[in-house]
Amino acid sequence: MALTAAICGADSCSDFADFAVDREDLFREFLRLENGVPSHDTFSRIFRLLDPAAFAACFGRFATDLGQAGAGVVAIDGKTLRRSFDTAANRSPLAVVTAFASATRTVIGQESFRAQEGDSEILAARALLECLDLTGQLVTADALHCQSDTAQLILDRDGDYLLRLKGNRPALHDMVAEYFADPAVLTALESVETTDADHGRIERRRAWVSHDLEWLRGPKSACHEPVLLPGLACLGMIEAIVQRGGKTTSTRHYHLSSRPLSAEAYLAAARSHWSIENGLHWVLDMTFDEDRARSRKDHAPENLATLRKLALNVLRTARPGISIRRKRKRSGWSDDFARSILGQMR
Repeated sequence: MALTAAICGADSCSDFADFAVDREDLFREFLRLENGVPSHDTFSRIFRLLDPAAFAACFGRFATDLGQAGAGVVAIDGKTLRRSFDTAANRSPLAVVTAFASATRTVIGQESFRAQEGDSEILAARALLECLDLTGQLVTADALHCQSDTAQLILDRDGDYLLRLKGNRPALHDMVAEYFADPAVLTALESVETTDADHGRIERRRAWVSHDLEWLRGPKSACHEPVLLPGLACLGMIEAIVQRGGKTTSTRHYHLSSRPLSAEAYLAAARSHWSIENGLHWVLDMTFDEDRARSRKDHAPENLATLRKLALNVLRTARPGISIRRKRKRSGWSDDFARSILGQMR
């Protein structure tokens, strides 16, 4: 009932209870309600007590049943539920690491953590990856996850990695940046270029890839020897030049990959990773109002975060060509439209 309510525009346990009362006839079409619909307190109690690990396991089976994971790029990224802190219990906000299938724009798993309680996004991401079948997948993540143990875990799960390289690995980052700063090197490498223009903004991206890693593995003094990731097969750089309002900015991004990517495939995969921001986090905030969700007792924040992603997956896979916001509104307004969305969950 809560999932149906969430699909139809409800955002909280109070909303779920109100929706159940107003749409009881719809629920009676496929549920036995011998004692009527549950109250707000019942919805709240269920989500506070429900085991998040068990609910997450159900989430994984549900995503598989929808058949939406597919092969391609799996983006790993974390997000803090900003209003899930509990001052009275001295608990920090809940954060969630999500696995997002970029090609189908669906969530295939999540793992939560609280930094104040000794957890970290790195460990949460590894716990999540251990639960996924990564065969044939290219896992992308930001520089926080550019760790040897994380890379090895992805390889052990039969996947490949494409990880952002930044200053948290200073020796390797400086060497790669110096390598790509040489114009003679760039001239010899495979490259690809794209240009996008939208809302008064022109962005030109150019990507280079290098499969020659012998210069990284050659003899060096111990203090400058970079620690290479296991299975490293490819280095990449993306240069983005943005023109807006008469100003031009230029940035360079570096990546490490265990898959020997072409320049075109590298740029496409890197851009697919960015889709988790506007394809998931932005939608959860703007359409599901997640950043203002105030549930904070017991397991409620984590379970309701899972519920929102379940609802988003269902909405993604039904009635393509209609925005998520419109589908939620029309599901709330029309029982017939709601049935067309819910029908795929049989």
